[in-house]
Amino acid sequence: MIITRRAFTAALSLSGLAVLAGFPPLRLIAQAMAQGAADVAKPMSLPDMALGPANAPVTITEYASMTCPHCAAFNDAVFPKIKAAYIDTGKIRYVFREFPLDIKAAAGSMLSRCIAGGDSAKYFAVTDLLFRQQGDWVVKNTTESLSRIGKQAGLSQQQVEDCLKDQSLLDKIVADQKYASEVLKVDSTPTFFINGEKIKGETSFEEFDKRIKALLKS
Repeated sequence: MIITRRAFTAALSLSGLAVLAGFPPLRLIAQAMAQGAADVAKPMSLPDMALGPANAPVTITEYASMTCPHCAAFNDAVFPKIKAAYIDTGKIRYVFREFPLDIKAAAGSMLSRCIAGGDSAKYFAVTDLLFRQQGDWVVKNTTESLSRIGKQAGLSQQQVEDCLKDQSLLDKIVADQKYASEVLKVDSTPTFFINGEKIKGETSFEEFDKRIKALLKS
C-alpha cells in the first residue's frame, strides 16, 4: 500500500492532528530499473539512517513498517544479535528505511525522524521504542500515544503536532516508498537486501549469520 496525502490527511484529522492538504500529486517514478546493489544504494529523498561504517564490505538494508508485527518481532529477537555480532564490531553497515503499510505507520516514521533530527543512533533508539510499544500506540489512541512518546523524547506538544503536519517530510517518505515499491519491488515488510540480494519476510539470525559470513570471506 502506498500512503497518499488524502488518506493521511483524513486519518489524522479524525484523530486530532490535521495534515495540510491541497498539494499537487506526488512525482511518480518515470522508469523502473533493474534491481541490484546500485539501486538499493541509490540516495533516497530522506537521508539514510544507518549504523556501522560507510565503507563496510557488507550492507544490510531493511524496509519496515512501524505497525508491522513481524518487523517488531524481528527488531526484538534478531536485530540485537546482528547488532552485537556485526554492527558494533564494525563489520557491516545496517540501513533502516521506512515502508509504511498504513497511516499510523507513516505517522510513527515521521515522529522517529523528527525526534532523531538526523542522528542515526537516536533514530534507531526511537524506532526500537516504537516497535516495543507497538501494541500500545497502534491499538489505542494513536495521536495521544505518539504525543506522549514525543514528549518523553524531549519534544513539546507543539513540536509533535508540527512534526505530524510536516507535508515535506510525508512527501519524502512516500516518494521513497514508491521507489522501493516500483524499482526494488518491495511489496511486504520486513524486506531485506544484503549487498543488493533480496530476502523477504522475518528471517532468523542464523540465516543472516550464514550470508554475512559468506560475503565477508569473499
